[in-house]
Amino acid sequence: MKIAVDAMGGDLAPQAIVEGVIQASSELPSEARIVLIGRESVIWDLFNQHNFTPTNVDVVHAEDVIEMGEHPTKALSQKPNSSIGVGFKLLKEKEVDIFCSAGNTGAMHVGALFSIKAIEGILRPAIAGFVPQVDGGYSIMLDIGANADCKPEVLAQFGEIGSIFAQYTFQIERPRVALMNIGEEEQKGSLTSQATYPLLKQNKRINFIGNIEGKDLFTNKADVIVTDGFTGNILFKLGESLYEISKKRGFQDDFIDQTNYESIGGSSIIGVNGNVMIAHGVSSPLAIRNMIGWAYKQVKSKAYLHILQALS
Repeated sequence: MKIAVDAMGGDLAPQAIVEGVIQASSELPSEARIVLIGRESVIWDLFNQHNFTPTNVDVVHAEDVIEMGEHPTKALSQKPNSSIGVGFKLLKEKEVDIFCSAGNTGAMHVGALFSIKAIEGILRPAIAGFVPQVDGGYSIMLDIGANADCKPEVLAQFGEIGSIFAQYTFQIERPRVALMNIGEEEQKGSLTSQATYPLLKQNKRINFIGNIEGKDLFTNKADVIVTDGFTGNILFKLGESLYEISKKRGFQDDFIDQTNYESIGGSSIIGVNGNVMIAHGVSSPLAIRNMIGWAYKQVKSKAYLHILQALS
């Protein structure tokens, strides 16, 4: 198994990325290798600074960097030799099993659509975020930012592909799928929510349990939380704020610790022909280390192949 990581993407790159890779390399199972993509001389300088001799890390040179503020489509076409461009080339050619980056989120999403492409039948690929639950487990919420506006049929499909992803990632036989709304009753919510509810309810391939509200986000009511990318992004970032607030106020709690973005380190793009993980722009070494751990689990789950099979 080869886990590709963009060394140059992120506000704290390349130092934080390389440090995270060094930490992860000592924990990875023997069947896995990390492929670090970026400016080779810079990466090796950092290896030497940490007295690190890579035994399960390969370095692939990429001269260019897509900066955080660049236009995604333009940057990818103008910088094919960027770390993100090279990463997607390796993924498309099946030289690596997953590509992870803390770089330009738009470039990661567009890069996935242009290279490995959406699975046939997928209306809109989504970014799925891992939401910690008070019982210690996780739910997934999709979308958390790729699609700010969604039609009912897109949200209904999120329920189905999210269910398959949760089934194989979390080993849950019948994941509970819920629609995020402003009330539990079927007729509640926006016109889009009201039109989405019956589509989810009629789908016999999923275990739809109805609407949930914002207060249910962390309380283990659902394994899959369906929402548009606008609402999902706001909820997800609100959740992430809990850790920083509690730290500033001087108290520690095991559940609150799980809301720290570093605890998972990345979010998956679901609905494309391959494995892609997007990390937080401010990713620390710990976040990168944890993202690589989850990347290993994602490859092992073969979730995207199960989604492909379900839609074929």
